[in-house]
Amino acid sequence: MHISNQAWTTHQISNQFDELQDYNLFETDQVLQEILFHYGSQDQASLAQMGKVAGSSEYYQYADLANKHTPILHAFDARGRRKDFVEFHPSWHQCMRLNREFNTHAHPFVAPESASKWVDWATRFYLSGQVECGSLCPTSMTLGSIPLIQREPELWAKIGDKLLSNEYDERDLPIAQKKSIWLGMGMTETQGGSDVRANETMAVPVAESGRGKAYLLTGHKWFFSAPMCDAHLVVAKTEQDGLACFFVPRWLENGTKNRIHIQRLKDKVGNRSNSSSEVEFHDAWGIMMGEAGRGIPTIIEMANYTRLTCSVGSTAMLRQALVQCIAYTRQRKAFGKHLVEQPLMRAVLADLALETEAAMHLSFHLAHCYESEDALSQAWKRIMTPASKFWICKRAVELTGEMMEVFGGNGYVENGIMARIFKEAPVNTIWEGSGNVMCLDVLRAIQREPESIELLFQDLASTAMQDETLQNELQNLFKLFQQSPDDLQFMGRSLVSRLVILAQAVLLKRHAPDFVAHGFIQSRYRAFHGQVVGMLNPRDVDVQQLLERAFAS
Repeated sequence: MHISNQAWTTHQISNQFDELQDYNLFETDQVLQEILFHYGSQDQASLAQMGKVAGSSEYYQYADLANKHTPILHAFDARGRRKDFVEFHPSWHQCMRLNREFNTHAHPFVAPESASKWVDWATRFYLSGQVECGSLCPTSMTLGSIPLIQREPELWAKIGDKLLSNEYDERDLPIAQKKSIWLGMGMTETQGGSDVRANETMAVPVAESGRGKAYLLTGHKWFFSAPMCDAHLVVAKTEQDGLACFFVPRWLENGTKNRIHIQRLKDKVGNRSNSSSEVEFHDAWGIMMGEAGRGIPTIIEMANYTRLTCSVGSTAMLRQALVQCIAYTRQRKAFGKHLVEQPLMRAVLADLALETEAAMHLSFHLAHCYESEDALSQAWKRIMTPASKFWICKRAVELTGEMMEVFGGNGYVENGIMARIFKEAPVNTIWEGSGNVMCLDVLRAIQREPESIELLFQDLASTAMQDETLQNELQNLFKLFQQSPDDLQFMGRSLVSRLVILAQAVLLKRHAPDFVAHGFIQSRYRAFHGQVVGMLNPRDVDVQQLLERAFAS
């Protein structure tokens, strides 16, 4: 028998490249650093440290494992007693610890003297969300709950320091025994969905009724996020006073579990690392927050913060996917050239870079508007928060699909970050109100406070008047917003989309280099745009500068 010494050549790997890891998410992001400079951030040192940790190969591994080894519900112990415990892979706790240690859950409330505290918070959320998105859910809800609980003095005195703490505590114990806590929310029921007014969960006072008093809740929540949080803000109806908001802890002060029975964990398309559940309340104990009958306005205030987190989170997905695409195409060859040198691929990448930078400027400007209470900031917050959530989250669903396609078949396999981002993207379009709900919220804001849209348009006009295209669009939009309520609602998606693109164009013209603003305006208004990515005119965009600006390697 003859045995050849020749090496086998049938499985020699070439022209294959792994996703980018081990890079500093902050220091490689020129656009982000310019935004922070504009808003006066003095927090670059800690943000650079967070960018280093989140961009490490170790953290990418944590994110991968946390999404592969999904949460496990242990409803009962071995002898049939209710346990209602959700077990997580250790990697989940590493992701949660990162958010806690860098104050992603509470930065605006622990840095009250900083003029850029909300922009610095948005940066933390944006850095974390580029690699692991599921952990942003409890982080977001905790952030949104803090201002509500601060208005309940007795409750805040008990738990305020634990909400603000940056020390991670994964133990399942009563709040009084913990170093830090997370808060979740329970709004959605089977019969109502986004129509929270249709909720049937009933709250009965233990003794006295009203704000700060104890109630027992009975009912069912179809989505309850996330069940291992230490407490939840829950909307339930009362017999005398209508809907109210309640603080419902996981453990009672006597050391027993509250009667919140987890029925099952949701088997979601994405957001796999995070536990979302269906629960029943069996006389679960809770405290009324806010005024009786004001449950929806109370919880909607929390939603205004979490809707902002959806925009920032989707922007983070766009950023991560864009960087991965640029890094990959600079290495991968096809048809005799690197992919990044192929004209058609360059059109796709340039369009993705424009869209990502526009999303960044809008998300961070919105965060900046949360810094103050002046009338213009309020108009931006009230109108553009739901508008931004609608548009950026919708675009993330489409664009992450395009970005996954850049990797070809390699993007369509589960052992890479591109597929995970693609499956993660839709959650932000649905959570905290679907696209239609966001558009209706924009229209309601305009109808209730017509002066707010006038103020917003005046602000946009101060820049739009410098460009004939933007000036014409602003004037046309202003007229369209004067239509009857039925026509406005019918055109809601079109009007809100156009409003967001106009706001993005204005912000880019104010704060981005001319070649970015010019490329965005030309491609969004003066060319056939919007059907698929990459439908650009080469004379309208400076591709090389856009790609170097997006990610310098």
